[in-house]
Amino acid sequence: MALNNDAILTVARNVAAGVQSVEHHGDFTLIVRNEELIDVLSELKENPAMRFDQLIDVTAIDWARPTDRFEVVYFLYSIPNKTHLRVKTAVQERHPHVPSTVELWESANWYEREAYDMYGIIFDGHPDLRRFYMPEDFMDEQGEPLYPLRKDFPLMGLPGSLPLPEKPEARNN
Repeated sequence: MALNNDAILTVARNVAAGVQSVEHHGDFTLIVRNEELIDVLSELKENPAMRFDQLIDVTAIDWARPTDRFEVVYFLYSIPNKTHLRVKTAVQERHPHVPSTVELWESANWYEREAYDMYGIIFDGHPDLRRFYMPEDFMDEQGEPLYPLRKDFPLMGLPGSLPLPEKPEARNN
């Protein structure tokens, strides 16, 4: 039987009173402060009434705004309750850190590495946080690491790194 959204919110708020929620097109999302993330996720996993025992994915969103530029999103599933849940936390651009969830779900290992590689989000306490797809030396001319899914990454890639297609205006001449 699927869990009631109010019951999920109540359990989360018992751990962290400031938890917010949003429902959009039938998808329920908890919005949790970074400092309370592990406590809330642990409760959602360990609480016998909740049992969100499966981490389906961890990803990030780059909103390209001055505050709370990034969000890290956790997609959870409760097998016994047949219920999906999203949990989001905001991450600052200047200090893109969130606690690792590898100790809760081993599957977080690769998901967190992928989010680090694509967005530069640092998962504190991760046992092996390193690049997943990109080479370790994937940097700009100034030696700063590059993260290809950030909004400030060059749309056409890095000049000289790959054979790029001609610009549309060059083909029309």
